[in-house]
Amino acid sequence: MPKAGFNGSSGPRQRSRCLRGGILVGLCAVATGTAPAAMAQSSTSLPETRSQPIAQTTENPPVGFSEGSLIFAPIPFKNPLLGNGLALGGAYLFQTDETSKSSNIAAGGMRSSNGSSGYGLSTRLAFGANRWQIKAAIARADLRYDVFTSLGRIPIRQDGVLANLSLNYGFTPDFSVGVTSRYLDTSVGLDTSAIPGLPPELLPDAELTLLTLGLTTEWDKRDNPDYPTDGFRLVATGFSGSGLNDRRRNRSYSKIYSNFDVFRPVGPRGVLTGRVSACVASSDAPFFDRCMLGLNDGFRGFTATQFIDDHSISAQVEFRQRIGGRFGAVAFAGVGSVGPGYGLLNQRGTHSAVGIGARFRLSRKFPVDFSTDLSWNDTGERLLYIYVGQRW
Repeated sequence: MPKAGFNGSSGPRQRSRCLRGGILVGLCAVATGTAPAAMAQSSTSLPETRSQPIAQTTENPPVGFSEGSLIFAPIPFKNPLLGNGLALGGAYLFQTDETSKSSNIAAGGMRSSNGSSGYGLSTRLAFGANRWQIKAAIARADLRYDVFTSLGRIPIRQDGVLANLSLNYGFTPDFSVGVTSRYLDTSVGLDTSAIPGLPPELLPDAELTLLTLGLTTEWDKRDNPDYPTDGFRLVATGFSGSGLNDRRRNRSYSKIYSNFDVFRPVGPRGVLTGRVSACVASSDAPFFDRCMLGLNDGFRGFTATQFIDDHSISAQVEFRQRIGGRFGAVAFAGVGSVGPGYGLLNQRGTHSAVGIGARFRLSRKFPVDFSTDLSWNDTGERLLYIYVGQRW
């Protein structure tokens, strides 16, 4: 038996996240519908499976790079921003020692029905009994989506190259701190000839080369990272960005956002969960790095680029019920606001949405679901989401 090392045990906390958000950095955000520009907003979320594919997982996987396994995962998705599409990814998974989470080297790509596409490489290395984690990724994307501006809803095309690098250190099995860096070279333009030029609020973001440096902290007391039934998780991230090619002025900006999730069992197979989210961004942040409903908070019911401002706050609640061995159902509701300040959130109103969803368990060994959600917002709009994993 592997010993229970720094990560607390060799059980639930090492279980698979391979299908939870996607194999490739950035494609995770695209497939779950949480990012208007995966290039700019993606984290280095990577597969966290053990050293065997899901269908062949053993309780005591062999340790070492040569004992790893190669997997391939097609991930269908649908979200209001990019439409429907498919993300394809492959990864080589291995464990450096018995008590560290799995490491990986991954590659993937995606394409959606509106013409968006992307591809890239990523890696995640966990070692030292899981005290140390290194994440790195490089990706190129060509994305098409709509942004709500002073001219109304306009189609945007954003392309460029993104590179991420982060280092995390765990002080305890439940608490870790990390430093992150991101390089982004991107261009933004209109995806239509019907409008003569970019709206004034988007002109400063037309051609940007950005470098961001940040700090992230995580306090995770969940009983399982894939399908939590008890506990809580608090994540806070802050970063500062600087423009490297702004000839008019030296652009600099900052952003801080946090999510607090709580999980409580209800009966033998139900879970009641909630999320409270907050975001603050400086006014000079590019539009894709500002605060939005449906971006860092995972809010369902609105296109992520519909409500953008310097501050946001939202609260969500969801009830999850398992039905039989493979099926499940959820009901959810949320309310949120954006504004130039927390005292001015009411200027743009409070926005709400409700919805229901279905779940299908993809593996009998790991609690990873294929998810379909249908939401209705307070303006009468109905949106469909298809992704893998839970919203949080």
